[in-house]
Amino acid sequence: MSEQYDTLSNQQLTMLAQQALQCYPTALQGELRLLCRSENATFLLLAGGKRYALRLHRGNYHAKADIISELQWLDALRETGIMVPEAVPDLQGEPVLTLALPDGGVRYAVLFHWIDGEMPTTDVDPKAFRQLGNITARLHQHSKTWHKPAGFQRIIWDHHTMVSAQSHWGRWQDAPNLKIADHAVVEEAIARIGHELADFGKNSDRYGLIHADLRLTNLLLHKGETRVIDFDDCGFSWYMHDLAAAISFVEHHPRAEEWVENWIHGYEQVAHISDQEMAIVPTLLIQRRIQLTAWVGSHAETEMALSLGPQWADHSVRLARRYLENSMLPVGA
Repeated sequence: MSEQYDTLSNQQLTMLAQQALQCYPTALQGELRLLCRSENATFLLLAGGKRYALRLHRGNYHAKADIISELQWLDALRETGIMVPEAVPDLQGEPVLTLALPDGGVRYAVLFHWIDGEMPTTDVDPKAFRQLGNITARLHQHSKTWHKPAGFQRIIWDHHTMVSAQSHWGRWQDAPNLKIADHAVVEEAIARIGHELADFGKNSDRYGLIHADLRLTNLLLHKGETRVIDFDDCGFSWYMHDLAAAISFVEHHPRAEEWVENWIHGYEQVAHISDQEMAIVPTLLIQRRIQLTAWVGSHAETEMALSLGPQWADHSVRLARRYLENSMLPVGA
């Protein structure tokens, strides 16, 4: 199995979660239930009539300093009134636990206060993407003005780390159902993407600290308030990568272009998207789709990857062709 995916069984992860729980006060000892597995394993903790989320990080991904930096950004965002997760310190006052594994390795864990809210879905209203664009613009405004603390470090999401042979999520060539005959199309798209992004550059008005996975599944609506969760992939990238991430896995959906338009409309209510940024959107959209193709290959056993169906890779190639052949957005049916 790929090192991009956690090799521990559900039972081993549950034992690790119980080990983590011992580091917290008595009031937080309660019932643990595995909610989901992706990059991390997330557990629901029920203790003292309250809910918490315990996140167990997989190995070979984030360093402890990266996780501490994520929590520092969350603290800063909360001070501006944006509702985001808040870590619960352990008995030593530490927000990030270091758990020893039997093989001598370590895993990191963070316990968060639970955030209530309803996750919007595309089945209800495409305008949910306006809320997504709106809150993303608020995060970007904060990112552009925030003075990061000394030692702040987060993962970098650029062309090399997203779609090269050494990408964070593995090789796109390993994606299930991707035909070898179609590799040349993807390679040509990657070459063009690289050229476009090299020209676009990484000036601070277009590249900085972003959420990097802000899609509907990470948005919660509660009594008129928009809340954002799952900052585990936050890092340095192009601000408009957050638009590409907004329609992750569903770029091929017939209504995807409408979703993009709604996201842009919501964003523009808060902050302006420059002509240069608008022009790079197709490039970032197809780069994200290829990045996800790598993710599907290295996480083939996850519930998310299994849910995509046998045609997903073919759709990815079709969108890459669209990107290469015309100026239309590489989305939709």
